[in-house]
Amino acid sequence: MQNFIFYTKKSIEEYTNNRAYETKIGETLDVITNALSWKKDIENTAADYILFGIPEDIGVIANNGKPGCNTLWQSFVSEFVNTQSNDFFDGTELLLLGYFNFDALKQLIEGNSINDYEKQIAYRHAVVTIDEQVSTLVKTIVQAGKMPIAIGGGHNNAYGMLRGSAKGLVKLDKINLPQINCINVDAHTDYRPLEGRHSGNGFRYAEEDGFLAKYCVLAIHENYLPQNVWLEIVNNPFVDFVSYEDLFINQKQTWQQAIQYAIQFTHETYTGIELDVDAIANTESSAISPTGITALQARQYINTMAKQQNIAYLHIAEGQHIHNQQTAKLVAYLVIDFVKQNLLAHEETIHKV
Repeated sequence: MQNFIFYTKKSIEEYTNNRAYETKIGETLDVITNALSWKKDIENTAADYILFGIPEDIGVIANNGKPGCNTLWQSFVSEFVNTQSNDFFDGTELLLLGYFNFDALKQLIEGNSINDYEKQIAYRHAVVTIDEQVSTLVKTIVQAGKMPIAIGGGHNNAYGMLRGSAKGLVKLDKINLPQINCINVDAHTDYRPLEGRHSGNGFRYAEEDGFLAKYCVLAIHENYLPQNVWLEIVNNPFVDFVSYEDLFINQKQTWQQAIQYAIQFTHETYTGIELDVDAIANTESSAISPTGITALQARQYINTMAKQQNIAYLHIAEGQHIHNQQTAKLVAYLVIDFVKQNLLAHEETIHKV
């Protein structure tokens, strides 16, 4: 697969700090056997969840944002594989596939653009290339009956997650049309105009191309909601949000009530679960903020979402590791929370049947 680096047992061992009398997740999770047979390996693995990285900041730069979203993945893997394997979560439920590497694409743009305008246009064209590759991988994972979990990278990759999941679910005969819903916790809507692809309009393009039906955003900051986007949302019955101010300043409803509202808004079909790290206060991201939800509230959101039926995927976007290792550790917690609760929900459903 183009621009993708697959993990092997040996490469995972390099991240894993073994310790006597303990077992780490890096020792128990699955990997593919051969880069040439990766599709078959995904189909045949006993793991239900396929974890991969999209460590790029091309979409963020294309949106005039702060670069650095390409830095989180390696730190996340180190934190994740050194988590304890135990009765609560033993790691066998998951296959760690690998990560995309778009460094050459970024270097090509930086080395050949003659001015800032040309550079921005080139970056926006590059996002389309990323869209295609992410979408293709996600479709392959979903049509194999597995659930994709992606760690970004810019929030532009929501487009590939939505498109790939929708197409994969059609192939599985789970839905008739390649169109799903989405819930996002984010300081921003990422619903900017169709002005060329970047990290600020992935959901807008997914809707325009027919892959996104309903979209609900929680905890957006009113200070960063453009008036034109606000008017678009007001006039669109398929898009809604609950602002951070209404939740935590005006206290119009509780965090759990907002989460339940989003679930009810999107419950009729498969739903992608998104979390932008910039929604979490004082957490290193492309748009770090002194105000936002807490790490606990982020875990509560993931935990509640994972218990729902018809979840299409999990995507955690825009985290960075330039100054602070704690972002990587928090994202590792979030991934494990999701898998644990989603497995439990499936087991309970089977027992009820």
